[in-house]
Amino acid sequence: MTLGTLARIADDADKDDGNYIVPGLERGLKILAEFSPREPVLGAPELSKRLKIPRTTVFRLLQTLESLGFLERADKDRNYRLGVAVLRLGFEYLSSLELTDLGLPIIEALRTSTGLTSHILIRDGRDVVFVAKAQSQEPIFSSVKVNVGTRLPAHATTHGHVLMGDLSLDELRALYPEPVLERFTRLTPETVEALYDMVRADAERGYAISQSSFERGISVVTAPVRNDTGRIVAVLTTTIPRPEIDATLLDTGLVDKVRHAAAELSSRLNYRPGAQSQYLKSLGLKS
Repeated sequence: MTLGTLARIADDADKDDGNYIVPGLERGLKILAEFSPREPVLGAPELSKRLKIPRTTVFRLLQTLESLGFLERADKDRNYRLGVAVLRLGFEYLSSLELTDLGLPIIEALRTSTGLTSHILIRDGRDVVFVAKAQSQEPIFSSVKVNVGTRLPAHATTHGHVLMGDLSLDELRALYPEPVLERFTRLTPETVEALYDMVRADAERGYAISQSSFERGISVVTAPVRNDTGRIVAVLTTTIPRPEIDATLLDTGLVDKVRHAAAELSSRLNYRPGAQSQYLKSLGLKS
């Protein structure tokens, strides 16, 4: 959906029922919709004239959109251009669609092969988000309340540790500037340095196993999914509704099945192993 479409929706909604319109949001969307490849840079006077909005109001809207990252200053002037937050909205949405479209048959096959509920997750800042699910029909899984859209703290979950496998210590510090991290269990890292050690250990192993590390009675096996640049863009995981993973389950090749499923999804995203090495090298990390 384009910004222009959003603005038209706002216009149409205004005609249908003005009682439900939020004027500030409507005006903000209309401002964003004015930017185009032909006119990538615009200033408050021109926007005020086009949209028939008072210039002082336009200035406040521009500053608000800038503070949220949807606009940025052009040449350190009063003019603006679209910011990275606009790109993030579009690309992350399209990326999640591609992941779910391509990944759903894979996690369904993994569910059938293992008898375990399987998921695809992505990272959104300091959270992990479940974007696809293949539910096991076993009665024991009815007690596991994790659905598409569920968010969990990245630093406290194995999913998050694997998803942050490409991040450097400095990047983690920027993401978690606080001196002490919120703890959920005794296994939650207390500091960024401890978190980094966990992240690197999982990255070097190529997968992760969690046994009640975040939620009591829930264990998981998780593996990273990479895109064509070699960057980790998702994880694929299976859930075991038990405090620990018994040896007989591991002997069935569960870890390899999860890793192979993640590798298949990576392949469908045009990942090639050489891309990972090149990407990690650019970050100063070992593959």
